[in-house]
Amino acid sequence: MKTKTFFTLLIALLMGSSSLFAQGFKPPSPGKAVVYFCRYTKFGFAVSFEYFHNDKYIGIAKGQNVVRYECDPGQQLFWLSTENKEFVTADLQEGGTYLVIVNVLPGGMKGHVGCQPISASDERFEKVKDLIMKEVPVVTEQKKIDEMNNKLAKFIKENLDKYNNTWKNEKNFKNISSDMAVPESSMK
Repeated sequence: MKTKTFFTLLIALLMGSSSLFAQGFKPPSPGKAVVYFCRYTKFGFAVSFEYFHNDKYIGIAKGQNVVRYECDPGQQLFWLSTENKEFVTADLQEGGTYLVIVNVLPGGMKGHVGCQPISASDERFEKVKDLIMKEVPVVTEQKKIDEMNNKLAKFIKENLDKYNNTWKNEKNFKNISSDMAVPESSMK
C-alpha cells in the first residue's frame, strides 16, 4: 500500500506545474560570472538558435526558453547564429549575473536572431525574471557540444574572422557592461 501511495504522489508531482522543477536565479560558481539568455516570447517558436562563446559552440535552443551560461569574468564575446549572426560583447564581473533578451526577427528563409542585454531597471526585467523563475534552463549535452565543436570548426573560424575583420567595425553590436549585473535583491 505504501508503494502505491508513493508512486501516486510521484506521478502527481511530475504532472504538476513546470515551476515545481524551475531553477530560478542560481548564482555563479566562485570565480565565475553567469549570463542568462532569455527568449520570453512565443513568436517564431520553431526557429532554433545556436549559441557560441568566443570560438566555442555552447548549445542550441528553440522556442520560449532560458539558456544559462557560466563563464570566466572579464572581456567575453557571445554570438548566436541562425540565418544571421548576432554578436554581444561583454565585460563581466566576478559573481555577476547578466541578462540578454533573445528575439526572433523577420528573415528570409528562417527567422533572424536579435539580442538585447538588459539590466534590472529595464521595463522588460519582470517578464525575463518570470521566465527564469518558471523555466528550467535548456541544457545541451556535453557529447552534442563536443560533436558540434568538431563539426563547426571551420564555420566558427570563418565567422569569427568576419567579425574581427569587418563586422565589429561596421555593425553596432550590443554590449553587456559590468554595471548591468542584476542585484541579488532583484532576483527574489
